[in-house]
Amino acid sequence: MRIKEILMLGLLFIILGCDDKQHFNLLNSKILQTYVEKFNGNDEELYIQHISNDSALSFLARNIPLIEIPDKEIEETYYFRWWTYRKHIKDTEDGFVITEFLPKVSWAGIHNTINCPAGHQIYEGRWLRDPKYIADYISFWLNDSGDGIRSYSFWVADAVLSFQSVHQDISELSSQLPRLIDNYQEWERIRRDSARTLFWQIDDRDGMEYSASGQILNDGILINKMAAVRPSINSYMYGDAKAIASIAKLMDSASITDVFNAKAEAIQNEVHSRLWNEELGFFTVLPRDFTDATQPLDIREIIGYIPWYFNLPDDEDVYSNAWKKVMDTTGFYAPHGLTVCERAHPYFAINYTGHACQWNGPSWPFATTQTMKALSNLLNNYSNTGGLTKEEYYLLLSQYAKSHTIVNERGDKQNWIDENINPFTGDWLSRTRLKTWENGTWSEKKGGVERGKDYNHSGFCDLVIADLFGLKPRIDQVIEIKPLTPDGWDWFCLDRIRYHGKELTILWDRTGEKYHRGKGLMLFIDGELKAKADQLQRLTFDLNVL
Repeated sequence: MRIKEILMLGLLFIILGCDDKQHFNLLNSKILQTYVEKFNGNDEELYIQHISNDSALSFLARNIPLIEIPDKEIEETYYFRWWTYRKHIKDTEDGFVITEFLPKVSWAGIHNTINCPAGHQIYEGRWLRDPKYIADYISFWLNDSGDGIRSYSFWVADAVLSFQSVHQDISELSSQLPRLIDNYQEWERIRRDSARTLFWQIDDRDGMEYSASGQILNDGILINKMAAVRPSINSYMYGDAKAIASIAKLMDSASITDVFNAKAEAIQNEVHSRLWNEELGFFTVLPRDFTDATQPLDIREIIGYIPWYFNLPDDEDVYSNAWKKVMDTTGFYAPHGLTVCERAHPYFAINYTGHACQWNGPSWPFATTQTMKALSNLLNNYSNTGGLTKEEYYLLLSQYAKSHTIVNERGDKQNWIDENINPFTGDWLSRTRLKTWENGTWSEKKGGVERGKDYNHSGFCDLVIADLFGLKPRIDQVIEIKPLTPDGWDWFCLDRIRYHGKELTILWDRTGEKYHRGKGLMLFIDGELKAKADQLQRLTFDLNVL
């Protein structure tokens, strides 16, 4: 073994052994070292923030859950996405924030932050073992960002509750509730007509510029910044209303709970009655200036699945059958990723001209993340699933993992995450456009060199932890595991999870010969076996009994 490897392993031993609760560690930390050395070796480190490549291994060793699964492409992408995520942690006078772009972009707010992907960033970052990074980030949005919190659509209350469901701090949550209510009421003022329940948004402000539905609203001409009543923002507002009601219930504030549950129910009813396109069997966009006779647009866009991200639709076949389009090649399925517009529509397009970011055809990791979370909710929380099973979840997650590559200038394949994908070739479309944008090279006005490199506008690790492994964060003291892993897997392990102040390990070992801890699905808490099942099934444990 080389001296460097010995030193690094020694460092990892010190890091992982510094907390008594970590002595159980089932997985060998060398797996992390191997991946980090590979990622560092392939990287041109253009923009350094709080954690450089040289410090990546020690940071990740302290902060991320370790996984081991038979699918090495998903496993490698999981570690790659953590490796890129830490690049975006930025230390500021307002505490730690998470950026979307590494280079400064003109359309960002304070500290180069953009709230558009912040929901994804909080969901992803909630699994960091040290909660200070996301706790600071949430505090920034609620206290220091000004109007930046509403620059784009943002499911902030839902995201805050999701974080607190992993790192519970009831007193902090209590102090955040008034801010969350103020933000919700301001959205009601600026994006909802006083006599109506639904919210409208400009496609660009949903982070979905040059949408195909916007083209319909503009009489067939592709244009940005078209206002409409969209499934996206209305689902976000529903999710935030439900989250505020849940937080208020924890504070024994029955009046606030009732008010926000009523708001959520009103949005739910209107989404069902006004955004459901009966002819297409899909949630679609409604023109902003709608009347009682106005019908939603005749085009399926992948934002029609966002309602399931928040468990909004009723559990009925009439709604769940919409999911048949996710695996349909006339719908959203393509070889290298889910398209954002149904492929059968005349306005579906893959453009290498015009604006570099068009939501009328390419595959966007932002939308893929939402769709995968929505699909997980469908499979876990609904009896009617449109014929989809966990096999489709795994297939789509595997496809998503495989998309995280590029052929570099040397002709070698390496790990990569960028803005949007040509769903037929796997080419990072926006990058191809931008690298010759101005005089044959990158444009400073567009964000400079490699603007989209290591792009932090989506999630992946949370889809693995909370959905594939099935660790479902809850604000109460119940640990709930509902795995979506393939039946053919003989083993898997999720290790070093910090949850409600405890140290969790979740493993599946069909024969007992992989980890030598017994057979079946097992939950260890602080190194002790606390729950077990012979099969892959729902497993729970109440921390109150400890």
